[in-house]
Amino acid sequence: MPIAAKDVVQRGVVTTQDTTSIRWPVGEWVRYLNDGQREIMLHRPDAFNKSATVTCVAGSKQALPADGAKLIDVQRNASASSQRAIRICNREILDAQMPNWHAIAGSEEIVHFMYDPREPKAFWVYPPALATAKVEINYSATPTDIAEPAAGSDYTAVAGNISVADIYANALLDYMLYRVYLKDADYAGNGARAQAHFAAFATALGLELKSTMAVAPVSVANPNFRQGSSAAAIPVGE
Repeated sequence: MPIAAKDVVQRGVVTTQDTTSIRWPVGEWVRYLNDGQREIMLHRPDAFNKSATVTCVAGSKQALPADGAKLIDVQRNASASSQRAIRICNREILDAQMPNWHAIAGSEEIVHFMYDPREPKAFWVYPPALATAKVEINYSATPTDIAEPAAGSDYTAVAGNISVADIYANALLDYMLYRVYLKDADYAGNGARAQAHFAAFATALGLELKSTMAVAPVSVANPNFRQGSSAAAIPVGE
């Protein structure tokens, strides 16, 4: 269930006992909230998981939707003629075995996809796509900033919902508290408070990842699984 941004700001205001928002204006809280969402995106892009059906452009190189930050998976064909599963493969192997593969005839049915994290907003498909090809992908969507309310407003003026999944709301609050106490780090105890909240933020992200992996399907949780190998969906040893 989406969590209203004003509810997260309210928790921060109450925690700092600045209910009149004099020391930390509401606009400042909103800026820290937006920064926190981006910080979570940096460390846990899966927290902004989104699915979409993408119409390919002709050729081997494809782009994420406009709000895309990082690719997570290309799952299947989604055209009327094919719903075949699409498997990841190693582009280096394909380049070595078929150097001219980018120039082969296009197809509406995609068999493999390749991804390079150094170019996070693009991926490649084999065979090269026709402009009629469609694929279903999973990607991290860039968080939407919450608009700052007018100067002098209280937390009730904050509109919209946080972009991050609701299970990360507490981690987001810890990041915001880290930033507000960091502003007053010269005051006794606030520097330690800031560091404690950042530690809680980092710990929450790490613990959530550990818990997710513990209950994930075997092919994902298996430490011997080699994402990006030529037999990407097969655990090592099989």
